[in-house]
Amino acid sequence: MTTPFPDISISTERLVLRALEPADAPALAEMMNDEQVAAWTAVPQPYTEAAAREWISGYAPAERTAGRGLDLAITEFLTQRLVGVIQLAHTDWRVRSTEISYIVAPWARGEGYASEATLATAQWLFRDQGFERLELRTAADNTASQQVAQRIGCISEGVLRAACIARTRTDDGGWADLRTDFIVWSLLPEDLEGVVDQVTDTGYSSFADWS
Repeated sequence: MTTPFPDISISTERLVLRALEPADAPALAEMMNDEQVAAWTAVPQPYTEAAAREWISGYAPAERTAGRGLDLAITEFLTQRLVGVIQLAHTDWRVRSTEISYIVAPWARGEGYASEATLATAQWLFRDQGFERLELRTAADNTASQQVAQRIGCISEGVLRAACIARTRTDDGGWADLRTDFIVWSLLPEDLEGVVDQVTDTGYSSFADWS
């Protein structure tokens, strides 16, 4: 049995996490065309504004109402600028578990936004939604994303060998698939004890396949 995710907004000292809106499409498309995002995610390249609009108006609402996942824009509280995205996917309502992933725009890295947004989402899931487990997967060479996982208290559970497809630039400027390992991390409610509310990071994690 699944349950729809609520249409919610989560606030921190610096950020507001909210549903993606049509006005986010240009900034979202620009973010998704970043070299690092292309390397570590399955985002189609090039990523168009039309694809962003379809995600915002079609994919994200359908995932939320079906209870499969939740897509949230990460915005700065003061400027309301879009600085990233949080995604929940592969949700199991019986186990009360979901997988979290994140992207931070290149113009907003180094500000601690990925950790702040991920931690706030975890707190909401555990305290308000009764979740018992949060899972995160990072490509073996994606050290920035691994640092985010460590900073919010995630525990490394092991390696899924050759389970991840990353991408690398080819000599002609295109992209080629590169098979690598996934590191699996988990976060339980008790892991949040002693975790500070604000940490410094720069990062992005591998998203599940979506268009």
